[in-house]
Amino acid sequence: MNADAKKTALRMIPYGIYVLTAANDAQSDVAAATVNWVTQSAFAPPLVVVGVKTDSHAYALVKSTSRFALNMLGKDHKGLAFTFFKPVTVEDRKLSGQTFKWGANGAPLLDAAIAAVECEVKSIVEQGDHHVVVAEVTEAHLNTAPEGRPDEAILEMKDLGPTVFYGG
Repeated sequence: MNADAKKTALRMIPYGIYVLTAANDAQSDVAAATVNWVTQSAFAPPLVVVGVKTDSHAYALVKSTSRFALNMLGKDHKGLAFTFFKPVTVEDRKLSGQTFKWGANGAPLLDAAIAAVECEVKSIVEQGDHHVVVAEVTEAHLNTAPEGRPDEAILEMKDLGPTVFYGG
């Protein structure tokens, strides 16, 4: 396989940017990670699919608790996306400096996110360096109503600059 062609072709897939958050039952152990391999896979029940890096703390918490939240980032949240490329810190009731509230499922919901969905894991496909998590949306939150099409409000990988890629 031509490695350059593979990389370029796979980078043509558009990716939204989200922050996945999770916590243990006592909410004493919290994780957050920027993710972009996300899609809705069913209407009834509402299912989402997320690729989560297997060696991340977020993946360990998602796997052990079967719960997480996806926080949708808006076009003006470039800095927020980069914040959660690194391991999360929890200080002064903030995640890496960001205020949040607890969702009904125990996962943190970022106050700055334009929207969020709380999810319950239904299955995990354990293939590759990212496992595919299939989850049912159990709660939805809209912090900022988008103007126009909702899918145009989301921060996308291409919005992070000409040299930022994931995939390939």
